[in-house]
Amino acid sequence: MPSNAGTTRLVIVESPAKAKTISGYLGPGYVVEASFGHVRDLPRNAADVPAKYKGEPWARLGVDVDNGFHALYVVSPDRKQQISKLVKLAKEVDEIFLATDEDREGEAIAWHLVETLKPKVPVKRMVFHEITKPAIQAAVANPREIDRDLVDAQEARRILDRLYGYEVSPVLWKKVMPKLSAGRVQSVATRIVVERERQRMAFRTAEYWDILATLAVAKPGEGPRTFNATLVALNGDRIATGKDFEPTTGRVRAGAGVVHLDEGGARGLAARLADQPFTVTRVEEKPYRRRPYAPFITSTLQQEAARKMRFSSQQTMRTAQRLYENGYITYMRTDSVNLSETAITAARRQIVELYGERSVPPEPRRYTGKVKNAQEAHEAIRPAGDNFRTPGEVAKELSAEEFKLYELIWRRTIASQMTDAVGSSVSVRIRAVSSAQEEADFGATGKTITDPGFLRAYVESSDDENAEAEDAERRLPTLVKDQPLTADELAAQGHHTQPPARYTEASLVKALEELGIGRPSTYASIMQTIQDRGYVVKRGQAMIPSFLAFAVIGLMERHYPRLIDYDFTASMENELDEIAGGDHAAVDFLTSFYFGSTNGTGDQAIAHAGGLKKLVTENLSEIDARSVNSIPLFTDDEGREVVVRVGRYGPYLQRALPGAVSGSAPASGEGEGEEGGSQGDRAPIPEGLAPDELTPEKVHELFLGGGGERKLGDDPSTGEPIVLKSGRFGPYVASGERKSSLLRSQSPDSLTLEQALQLLRLPRLIGVAPDGAEVVANNGRYGPYVKRGDEFRSLDSEDKMFTVTLDEALALLAAPKTRQRRAAAPPLREMGNDPLTEKPLVIKDGRFGPYVTDGEFNASLRRGQTPEELTLEQASEMLAEKRAKGPAPKKKAAKKAAPAKKTTVAKKTTAAKKTTAAKKAPAKKAAPKKATSTPNE
Repeated sequence: MPSNAGTTRLVIVESPAKAKTISGYLGPGYVVEASFGHVRDLPRNAADVPAKYKGEPWARLGVDVDNGFHALYVVSPDRKQQISKLVKLAKEVDEIFLATDEDREGEAIAWHLVETLKPKVPVKRMVFHEITKPAIQAAVANPREIDRDLVDAQEARRILDRLYGYEVSPVLWKKVMPKLSAGRVQSVATRIVVERERQRMAFRTAEYWDILATLAVAKPGEGPRTFNATLVALNGDRIATGKDFEPTTGRVRAGAGVVHLDEGGARGLAARLADQPFTVTRVEEKPYRRRPYAPFITSTLQQEAARKMRFSSQQTMRTAQRLYENGYITYMRTDSVNLSETAITAARRQIVELYGERSVPPEPRRYTGKVKNAQEAHEAIRPAGDNFRTPGEVAKELSAEEFKLYELIWRRTIASQMTDAVGSSVSVRIRAVSSAQEEADFGATGKTITDPGFLRAYVESSDDENAEAEDAERRLPTLVKDQPLTADELAAQGHHTQPPARYTEASLVKALEELGIGRPSTYASIMQTIQDRGYVVKRGQAMIPSFLAFAVIGLMERHYPRLIDYDFTASMENELDEIAGGDHAAVDFLTSFYFGSTNGTGDQAIAHAGGLKKLVTENLSEIDARSVNSIPLFTDDEGREVVVRVGRYGPYLQRALPGAVSGSAPASGEGEGEEGGSQGDRAPIPEGLAPDELTPEKVHELFLGGGGERKLGDDPSTGEPIVLKSGRFGPYVASGERKSSLLRSQSPDSLTLEQALQLLRLPRLIGVAPDGAEVVANNGRYGPYVKRGDEFRSLDSEDKMFTVTLDEALALLAAPKTRQRRAAAPPLREMGNDPLTEKPLVIKDGRFGPYVTDGEFNASLRRGQTPEELTLEQASEMLAEKRAKGPAPKKKAAKKAAPAKKTTVAKKTTAAKKTTAAKKAPAKKAAPKKATSTPNE
């Protein structure tokens, strides 16, 4: 689009990819530059606070809570170079267009750019929901002012999250473990996962049986000759199914009025029904109709990408971001299911081309979202442009994961404007009378799709992997009432009730959305944060809470229940929405939340409690750290309470001594209270064991064997018992004062007495060298080796430690000492050049896991990050943080102590008294460290 003659305009976007795409749509006179995301934020740590504010009492928060919640914003260290560039460009142009994303966060970034650059030229806000040439040209032609209400809402959210995190997290450091974090939404999301695991831990399975009959028609007409039917009632009473059992007892629910068949009952009934006639007693046929699904919003896109492609929420959003920035889809952070008239026209036109006129309904479909406070002015996620490109047309331009996600979005969009799927469903009841005159009713259902409609383009997946697909048919023979049937087979089949399924990222996002918690821009970060913080780990797709999460949520539930209340958290989202709409003042909302002033805004329960500040400081001494870090499991057969304790080295089991109560020890005051004295025997919990897997049987195994302690036998030379134990650094064997760790090739489960004896004899004396020096074999940090004096040589296998002869060892030690350099392993992934430094970035595999490097600085990947999913922007930011901290300080050599000066006898006596007094006085506990960083949510 040509600029006015002689006018130069600076267009600022967030990312280089977005800048590259947009610059191609603008003509001469436009300079398009990236801000690289947020340019300012609250201080991350004390080092970020400017010197003139360091003495302020509110400096640690970065928010002056006593003066209208004024926020202290600082330019991120890794953005200073780019800000300098933008300042220089702003002085050389006539106008500035802020083209950040169209949501609240994008609006806030635009405001921060104005506040940071302080331009002297006119500034305009341009917004668009897709990066196509017509959309960009329209945005330039129709700019607007920055929406201050949206900025206020985003700023209030950021301050709210800072106050929550920085006030609640220190409680966790003092009572649970250092370096933990709490967050307004992350804590609620963790609670949801923990509650589901508690349900699984309390679950008791039940067994129930029924009969599957394979029935046949005598004279088959239309449809199959045989079909399956399941026993549903006996003598008029319904047969028990999984829903009829109490999940915590495994017993039939009181008043259920059902027949609970066991294996013997089912097999006996099947035998009594053999060779008896079966008769159709009822046939009900109904029309089947299924409407299309609405187009994708952020949450439903994440859910379907997880179900169909096993994408994480982060992976989905990163991939969608690339598709958006390169002009393939519309903006991917949205809670609106609306489609523009242009998009509806494009979809209907493409449906006619691909599926024919009959697949398009007479009138366009319009959808209403169910999300609270959805911004309906925005659009759903759809292919960009006025003419949708089919997946086949873009296949060669996209990576594999980009293509999969684009095809998913395209199919869902097209399907949303197609006709209903129609057909018929039929329900049949069949009865047989057993040889004992029992009336047994069987049921069967069928479904036939006569016109698949939208199902030709798209079928939604289910969180239940065993659920039947919506386009699946179940065909039955043509049946009529009183029609006789014969049973080809009667098979008794057993079932077990199942605990509620663990959350996946997809189902957790769905749960948060239904509760009104979080927003489209936050779902992916919530999923990542609770994993990075160690509260949740993923096993396949399942999200499993750690025992650390149990301790944190237990503390919050007992002492700050309102802060993790679902309705309360949702109400805060609603108030932020009202601020965005200009209906509430941000300062009033924050004042009510933090100080508890009741002025019609904020949550009244928090307000009446005195606000967050009072809530987290007033009753801190009443929190029993030992109790918080004890998760009760059960009481064993000997009356001993078994608990999980969360210790500084990880969770472990503790079993109370007979007559003692595990959780009743006096509070230790600070920390987890692990050193509060032994209350019984302990056993470590193997890494990777889920909380619901700590059954009584498993706990017994851990205490007596496996990961606990197991006697292997007695040492024939000393008579002392040899015991296999599990310690902080892994399994080891012990006998008397001797201890030895297991070798890498050995497993605790299969370790024999002979192997244990070999380990306990290490280091092994091989013999004496001609010069009188002892030659030994041993296992070390870098593997097995032989040694004579100060000379070491590596052995090529662990077995050689026990078999190498003196001659072999001497020959090895006599050989020249050569350092065998391993060929450098190829990088796990080459990422391209760092946007900030232009240095090539690669991901390598290191001793402590994968890390990203530019050749000068290294940054380890965070918990939950994978080399495949890490983006160039994330890698650049991680390395920028490392550069900002500078090189690690070198350790100074310890100074020699100065010679002691002579003192008089009187002075010595005084010093001795002070020393004696110091020894008697109890040691002061170290103050907890201040927060260095806290997640937004």
